[in-house]
Amino acid sequence: MSVTPHLLKTTATRLSCSLALTSKSRRLSSSAFAPRTLLRLWPSSNSVSPLTARVLSTLNVAMGDAPDAGMDAVQRRLMFEDECILVDENDSVVGHDTKYNCHLWEKIESGNMLHRAFSVFLFNSKYELLLQQRSGTKVTFPLVWTNTCCSHPLYRESELIEENALGVRNAAQRKLLDELGIPAEEVPVDQFIPLGRMLYKAPSDGKWGEHELDYLLFIVRDVNVNPNPDEAADVKYVNRDELKELLRKADAGEGGLKLSPWFRLVVDNFLFKWWDNVEKGTLKEAADMKTIHKLT
Repeated sequence: MSVTPHLLKTTATRLSCSLALTSKSRRLSSSAFAPRTLLRLWPSSNSVSPLTARVLSTLNVAMGDAPDAGMDAVQRRLMFEDECILVDENDSVVGHDTKYNCHLWEKIESGNMLHRAFSVFLFNSKYELLLQQRSGTKVTFPLVWTNTCCSHPLYRESELIEENALGVRNAAQRKLLDELGIPAEEVPVDQFIPLGRMLYKAPSDGKWGEHELDYLLFIVRDVNVNPNPDEAADVKYVNRDELKELLRKADAGEGGLKLSPWFRLVVDNFLFKWWDNVEKGTLKEAADMKTIHKLT
């Protein structure tokens, strides 16, 4: 019997169901049933039928020949499942597209891939800023140091709400849990203060890049942090002097330390004066959500 596309799909579905039924002692995320994960979790070929072994082998070849086959499985899923919000330079919604397409530099340069994003700056009660080092499996800007959390509101009802930037704040709460394990109740949506918006464009490695209209969200809370290794390689709190030393090392290229381009733009244009507002408890007075700072 030949291994047809229909047979591949049917057998993969059956394998997914079998794995789901036999995983009584552990929880598997939805990404666990992707073909590559099936290949890793399924028993060795001598414990399956010859036909199943052939199907597994064909799946393996298909995945190996796929575009970006070396991409981390979790990042691949997010790249194709997440739909970013496309906007014009006035932040009006004009459509949506996959995270994958929105970050291909070729598409950024040739088309309208400007999309809505957010950057969270979380300070503790000692007015120290929480930074994260992006995971090495990240498609864009792996292992660079950046602000607390950087991501995108998705094209879904709860994250499209524009009044008082509620959709973006909902997304920020979601991603702080996803990336840093910070429970939602520790970062209430109404505690995020949108201070401004900036538009920028930055290449990553030639293939990937960013073109974002970025909402800058500040919040002062003491939180429990439990980083997700798929998202963050490291985290640390810094005071002003420690951040300035980090900037010096990045500028000098010491130890290969790098900062994300959006973080550096915020540092160079806004951060230290807003840090004054953090310490004085006057963040809302600093907010300017009417201006879109074009820093490209």
